[in-house]
Amino acid sequence: MNKPIDISAVTLKTERLILRPWRLDDLDDFFAYARVDGVGQMAGWNPHKTKEDSLFILKKFIEQKKTFAIEYEGKAIGSLGIELYNEIVFPEFSDKKGRALGFVLSKDYWNRGLMTEAVKAVIRYLFEVEKLDFILCGHYIDNYASMRVQEKCGFRPLKIIKLPTPDGSVKDGVYNILESEKYDVIIL
Repeated sequence: MNKPIDISAVTLKTERLILRPWRLDDLDDFFAYARVDGVGQMAGWNPHKTKEDSLFILKKFIEQKKTFAIEYEGKAIGSLGIELYNEIVFPEFSDKKGRALGFVLSKDYWNRGLMTEAVKAVIRYLFEVEKLDFILCGHYIDNYASMRVQEKCGFRPLKIIKLPTPDGSVKDGVYNILESEKYDVIIL
């Protein structure tokens, strides 16, 4: 089952990052990366065309209280959401507490290990503070960067399902899982 999560008063710090709730004054940073072609598509959304597009989503981030801004050197460079997973697709977890992760990072910061660092911090928070039993994380089958982040964080393949794409088509997606009893053996 999806455990309720509220990160509105949570700040996580890593060696290089601050993960914190989004603020309205993050709009320029958010729009700067959300408008770039190739960023959102791999996460299931089209590039933002206007600042109003970004503002609409930013307000949802703030209202829903489940998405961290990833801050690096004083700038919001990505997001990491603690999402609801589809309980119909994953009925085997009805007696366990879990959530799913979704993340995106500005193209300017790819290949620096920043997303892996952010995901590991959120995993630690979800298992040690929120006491989840499992965390799911998915990616399109051809999103190798997301696949590598998930592998480095200890996720293992669980199920292949059909996922909608921003252009309205459907393609294979891999859902991975990390269980709390396996968390102890992962080097975080």
